[in-house]
Amino acid sequence: MQLKDTAQQALLVAALVAPQLASAFYLPGVAPTSYKRDDQVPLYVNKVSPAAAPDYKLHSVVSYDYYYPAFQFCQPNGGPKHVSESLGSILFGDRIMTSPFELRMLRNETCKPLCKVSYNSDMKYFINDRIYEGYNLNWLVDGLPAGQKIQDELTGTTFYSPGFSLGDYQFTENGNDDEKLSFNNHYEIWVEYHEVNGNPNQLRVVGVVVQPSSKAYKGEPDCSDNHPLLILEEGEKNQAVYFSYSVFWKKSDTAWATRWDKYLHVFDPKIHWFWLIDTAIIVVILVLTVISILVRTLKKDIARYNRLDSINLDDLSGTSAVEDGVQEDSGWKLVHGDVFRTPTQPLLLSVLLGSGAQLFVMTGCTIVFALLGFLSPSNRGSLGTIMIILYTILGFVGGYTSARTYKAMQGEQWKLNIALTPLLVPGVVFAAFFLLDLFLWAKQSSGAVPFTTMLVIIAIWFIISIPLSVAGSWLGFRSSQIEAPVRTNQIPRQIPPATTYLRPVPSMLIVGLLPFGAIFVELYFIMSSIWFSRIYYMFGFLFLCYGLMVIVCAAVTVLMTYFLLCAENYHWQWRSFLAAGMSGGYIFLNCLLYLITKVKLGGLAGIVLYLGYSAVISFLFFILAGKLDQIYVD
Repeated sequence: MQLKDTAQQALLVAALVAPQLASAFYLPGVAPTSYKRDDQVPLYVNKVSPAAAPDYKLHSVVSYDYYYPAFQFCQPNGGPKHVSESLGSILFGDRIMTSPFELRMLRNETCKPLCKVSYNSDMKYFINDRIYEGYNLNWLVDGLPAGQKIQDELTGTTFYSPGFSLGDYQFTENGNDDEKLSFNNHYEIWVEYHEVNGNPNQLRVVGVVVQPSSKAYKGEPDCSDNHPLLILEEGEKNQAVYFSYSVFWKKSDTAWATRWDKYLHVFDPKIHWFWLIDTAIIVVILVLTVISILVRTLKKDIARYNRLDSINLDDLSGTSAVEDGVQEDSGWKLVHGDVFRTPTQPLLLSVLLGSGAQLFVMTGCTIVFALLGFLSPSNRGSLGTIMIILYTILGFVGGYTSARTYKAMQGEQWKLNIALTPLLVPGVVFAAFFLLDLFLWAKQSSGAVPFTTMLVIIAIWFIISIPLSVAGSWLGFRSSQIEAPVRTNQIPRQIPPATTYLRPVPSMLIVGLLPFGAIFVELYFIMSSIWFSRIYYMFGFLFLCYGLMVIVCAAVTVLMTYFLLCAENYHWQWRSFLAAGMSGGYIFLNCLLYLITKVKLGGLAGIVLYLGYSAVISFLFFILAGKLDQIYVD
């Protein structure tokens, strides 16, 4: 089944790349489904994922299949079957399958038994550990996640949080550490429905809430409230557990088009606006500073140099005017003949710049698509799918940028440039993901990407992305060479010792801090969404932060390059790339701080997975930010 699904995704990606079919693209999941009374409403189960524990910290990053053997959850007749998923959904760890729950539109069910299972000592120990770590069950009803009602203490608003707890803490009366963990085995399902224009034959699901509870049944389930809590005692003796559920239907005025509004909640919205205003003020100051330097200083000096170059020295009655002009030169004016000297390792720099351009355009297009509503939460995995599609198609941009840059640097290993551009950065990222996937496979996690899906990704990479990159490189090398505005001196000037703040490490730390500051707040919410399984949808704020980050990145690198040239140091290409890319290093440091304050992982595998994924994200941002400065500095 998994091979079939991934093969279908490969065909879908190939179809989207074909120009003649681009206009026929249909976004799955956006069309509403109408039901009649007693129609079957499917309830699908998804992964069992970690969430915030009662101490508000994340204790694990490993998710499991719903039908993982140790959970012993009830299965449908004939066994569970996989539900077709998008490529992005599979990569993000979704494992959607059928369930034994039977939901009939408008038919209430009270205390319906599911099954009886037996837990041995190892299973009870495993489940209790997952309860302690705050794991959640994830169900889907008509594409909506089954969640719990939560009230925001800050704003007082009520929203639906996707997922519900596997179990709960039960502390003793004296409040010491001798707590007991109860296992939820009864599920009260509340389904909200809406009548379309008052038509009882057009009923649509607009909300799902599950209230789990723990009931230690001594016999057949009766769902009364007088049962003690179900506690899995970690002994050698097997323990029998009955599962049951109830279904209640509730009419709602919520229209189908706005049903996701209950799940989309902004935590502390004022901080977004405050941070955006502060960042905008910094951007204005930086831009005005750059404009002042370029207009007042450089424009006048460049005009003087052009005027001096046009003077025929043989026609002058004397040379005092020219000598006076030369004697006044200082700072960057002395190195104007070395500014466009080829940097060290031009091949590597051009490859990184090409990959950065590819990531830059992909990120911008993805944010715009999300801002326009094409990547709504109803399309599970659409974010990951569109990112893969865009990165694949934009291989042409990466190859073209890398080739033009390498040709401008007068590089001679053009064949190696064509080969490394589509292979180096994607190869590093793929190798890192594969190594991290080995840890997930060892933990038998649902987050482990299936081998067949990896084959599909490799096929997309080699069949579509690499040929497009090669085509872009070919066109780039065929284009005319970018000529420098001044002639480069044959003998390079000696570079004097730099002041402290212009040395490589201090300048990188200073320049990289400002772009990171532009996205710091939004980065916090994105990290919370990734690790705590929350829905992120504030793409308007993200779009503004991305734009501000681009401007800040350009402004600070232009200033650093100007100060560097004033210090008679013309090695600016790598310095500007690394300085802007240092914001990726700050992202990794922020992840380390997040690990200390918000995450409490136990075990080597969890820490390696967290640090590994954080390093991959930081590496990609390093390349993206490094390219942003070159767009403007060049």
